[in-house]
Amino acid sequence: MTDTNDRVTQPEEVGDDKTLDLTLRPKKLSEFIGQDNIKENLRIFFFFSQSRNEAIEHVLLYGSPGLGKTTLAHVIANELGANIRVTSGPVIEKSGDLAAILTNLNQGDILFIDEIHRLNKTIEEILYPAMEDYVLDIIIGKGPTARTLRLDLPRFTIIGATTKISLLSSPLRDRFGMTYHLDFYKSDDIKKIISRSAKILSISLPGEPAEEIAKRSRRTPRVARSPSARGARPESLTGF
Repeated sequence: MTDTNDRVTQPEEVGDDKTLDLTLRPKKLSEFIGQDNIKENLRIFFFFSQSRNEAIEHVLLYGSPGLGKTTLAHVIANELGANIRVTSGPVIEKSGDLAAILTNLNQGDILFIDEIHRLNKTIEEILYPAMEDYVLDIIIGKGPTARTLRLDLPRFTIIGATTKISLLSSPLRDRFGMTYHLDFYKSDDIKKIISRSAKILSISLPGEPAEEIAKRSRRTPRVARSPSARGARPESLTGF
């Protein structure tokens, strides 16, 4: 029986892939290849946000794994010059966890929540007033003596990412002012991504090998950039 660790394609990122992916991720919208409609829309929101000196509306990004949701969240933060805090739905288990995160945000900060569809319902209900009115309601005590303490929060932006938008409740979806679907990339865009990555890594990669890699990437940047997905280490590409 073949060891699954030796398979050419793996659904999960390995350590080397994560390090390499961070190196190759674009930092600015001008460096982000593909998803042209989303980029044009974001530029408009950036303009109005910066001209009014206020945080942009909450953003929901959805699509298959590896299409650039996390990358785009960091690009948005870089374009706005905002600090970004990163967490995920399964990590926020208690209301106190969410309260600690929200009360440590500053004006204009971005909170990126990956796998937002995995937030439990109790956390969602606390998140609603925070997203809509920028307030946090905390219950102090139990039973008849319990009381609610309302804390004002700075204006911040939540960027949620999900591969399963159908699992998000309607009230949560409605609180996002901008919702974007990241689609699979065109072949030409994948080739541009591969060529850009090769240039950053100082790898000699002529047009034909780049095209062959693009054909096998399933139109997904993460697969195109991943050495484990291609069954090759980055240095092996220099022989192409």
